[in-house]
Amino acid sequence: MERTDHNHEEGFGSIKIANEVVGIIAGLAATEVEGVAGMSGGLAGGIAEMLGRRNLAKGVKVEVGEREAACDLFIIVEYGARIPDVAWKVQQNVKKAIESMTGRTVVEVNVHVQGVHFPQEEKAEPPRVR
Repeated sequence: MERTDHNHEEGFGSIKIANEVVGIIAGLAATEVEGVAGMSGGLAGGIAEMLGRRNLAKGVKVEVGEREAACDLFIIVEYGARIPDVAWKVQQNVKKAIESMTGRTVVEVNVHVQGVHFPQEEKAEPPRVR
């Protein structure tokens, strides 16, 4: 992810917001949505790699200008979740979070569903021999 600081001139000086900061805001807002299993680091050998909470910005690509921001999110959804509903809620949550925390207008939030997370099957205990 590109580490560019963006200036915002005010009467008292300037405010700089790094792309990585906006990426973390977007990643955290996305993972708060019910149905999102996590962020995706991309496709490795055709399989989506799910990232942990410490790598939230890795599944996000942002472009921040002086007044506007746009982002692409790469997510993995929970099995059984309705994907269009989850994607719409992610868009809304990310837009609201970025706008309220940075003051930038979000012009687009593109959601890329990279995979589906299946719940771990509980290992059945082997039958006891008496």
